[in-house]
Amino acid sequence: MSQHSVGPRALARSAAFLTAGVLAVPALAGCGSEDPAGKPLAGQDIRPADRDRITDGGTLRWAVDSVPDTLNTFQSDADTTTGRVAQAVLPSMFRMNASGRPERNADYLESAEVVETEPKQVVLYKLNQQAVWSDGREIGAADFAAQWRALSGKDTAYWTARNAGYDRIQKVERGDSALEVRVTFSRPYADWRSLFSPLYPKDVTGTPDAFNDGARKKLEVSAGPFTVKKVDREDEEITLARNPRWWGERAKLSGIVLRSVPRDKRAAELAAGDLDLAEIDPTAARRITVAARPHSSSSPMMGPGADRSAADDLKSWAVANGSDEDAADEETLARTKLRKAAARYARQQQALGGFEVRKSLEPAYTQLALNGAEGPLADERVRRAVARALDRKELAEAVLKPLGLPAVPVGSHLALSGQAAYADGSGALGGQDTEEAQALLADAGWVRGGPVKKEKKGKEKEKAAGAEGEKADSGDSSGDDGTYIVGQDDKAPRALDPADRQQAHQGGAPGAYAPQGSAAPANQEAARLAKNGKALTLRFVLPSGPGSGALRTVAERISGMLERVGIGTEISKVSDESYFKDHIASGQYDLALWSWPSSAYPATDARPVYAKPVPAADGSLNVEQNYTRVGTDQVDQLFDQAAASLDEGESRSLIRKADSRIWAAAGSIPLFQRPQLVAARKNLVNTGAFGFGTPVYEDMGFLKKGAKPASGASAEGSAAP
Repeated sequence: MSQHSVGPRALARSAAFLTAGVLAVPALAGCGSEDPAGKPLAGQDIRPADRDRITDGGTLRWAVDSVPDTLNTFQSDADTTTGRVAQAVLPSMFRMNASGRPERNADYLESAEVVETEPKQVVLYKLNQQAVWSDGREIGAADFAAQWRALSGKDTAYWTARNAGYDRIQKVERGDSALEVRVTFSRPYADWRSLFSPLYPKDVTGTPDAFNDGARKKLEVSAGPFTVKKVDREDEEITLARNPRWWGERAKLSGIVLRSVPRDKRAAELAAGDLDLAEIDPTAARRITVAARPHSSSSPMMGPGADRSAADDLKSWAVANGSDEDAADEETLARTKLRKAAARYARQQQALGGFEVRKSLEPAYTQLALNGAEGPLADERVRRAVARALDRKELAEAVLKPLGLPAVPVGSHLALSGQAAYADGSGALGGQDTEEAQALLADAGWVRGGPVKKEKKGKEKEKAAGAEGEKADSGDSSGDDGTYIVGQDDKAPRALDPADRQQAHQGGAPGAYAPQGSAAPANQEAARLAKNGKALTLRFVLPSGPGSGALRTVAERISGMLERVGIGTEISKVSDESYFKDHIASGQYDLALWSWPSSAYPATDARPVYAKPVPAADGSLNVEQNYTRVGTDQVDQLFDQAAASLDEGESRSLIRKADSRIWAAAGSIPLFQRPQLVAARKNLVNTGAFGFGTPVYEDMGFLKKGAKPASGASAEGSAAP
């Protein structure tokens, strides 16, 4: 798909069709000879270099968000750092390429294919004959079988976060030789490539005790280019060392230190020489970009005192030299502190000249979630009206254009551009159309100028918004930038930082965001729609902590778009700790923003996100990860059919049909792919913004002195540590 193109336009629908619940789903563009999956909107930015140009040795110091509570990726409290360690030290039968598609990992597999489909599906794995664990034992069927038993869900003594796919396996056995593993499925499983990646040794998965506790704090046996040397929770570091038993290309680095560093501290840590690689926010990215310019170590628009005018300086001088001795002393001290801060900032800028910003788009997208369980959004027509009021292109441009990244709205809930299952299914819902949105609202009984009963005010209303909620009008955009991302296997979300307020709000592009404090539209209350004496006002719940300013700013824009069709919003800012637990997961919201990761296996990984909620035995509603509470039997059936089809083309077609129907139900509206900004030392190669691709840890390293990367650019920056 072209970076500037959008999916097929929606077919016109009458109110009669909507009232009857009949949804016309247009044919997907490109279902003929053209592949609708297209290409990734942004490629990897890792400064590629041939191995012979890389120094042998050196330690890579890499910032991470946390030192995880567990090194077992199949446990509920695993996080992104758990996954990063697993990629470096454990086998993966398949890994993602730059287009987000699974490919065989030749270091572990000679081949892997479906060899039988009747009467049962059988996958035959032929292992690399050199593949061994770090204790010298060969990787084999016993490891596959132990992991299957641990993750099958049959033994509840194993504390597993998921068993998708493993629950379809009937047996795992040795093939004709020790290098062959035969996996027989009880039911067909299209996403079989997702299994055994990573693969843990049988020592970890063989018993519940070993699985539950043995791999939480350490991994004594591994089988990757690196091993886990030390987990230091006091200093918040994980040290990986080169694996002497690794049979593949020898790791160029002698070690990797993954160190937990808060995102707002990373620029200072980079400047101090304590880090070589770190994902950063746009403010830090801008600092590094400015610092890298020739003869530039600072910017008049950045740093301490950058916002002071000549008049401010004159006033400060006058106070410091005035007759009021107390005021003069206080001002002199303030001026001294400011000079020291400016000097420190300038030194940091000089040091940051040894770094560069590598940028791509994450395999994740931000969406607007609409809670369809109760209130106005329980009516599909109102949800569709909200969606038709949005200009998704404008929202994508506001966040991504200032960063120099492709600002293309996401067209699928289940895949991203470049992935095999991607196709723009947004035509099933339609693009921005104010008149259509207003017609849908009118059909749902919401009329302009109707009588509105006065609602309760003060503490009682504040309590209804959430115990920790802080109400704000839709013009509030204070705070740092960020968003929330929920992993497919996560029990809880994790806060990340996709954008910085200073950069994302303005980014050198006037009009990127409405200035903070802009007046609300005139007569906004008079423009509101009402029904049964109640105004159409939706609760827009957002996190209030540092790193969430971008969400609040996007919410402000969305609120303005909704206001134009007569929908009011009441923004409630709640604490980060309360956001998901007390509001999203419990359904105490109408509108919310968070991000979902994309998967190469949507039939498996996305099903819990969009499955129709069902009543549980205790009378509650089991929503799995479908926090919008919007689902249909047809979508569930399409997921099940896609997961069971061994015809890859048919499986992709079913996934695309499911996505079209998810669009039509209007429970969540994909907005834009998340930005990925990484600061890297200039002579550090084969690492950075990986996009879809799985990092190749053995190829990371520092350029030899005088060597050039594959792009032909000269190597700059400090020597390898």
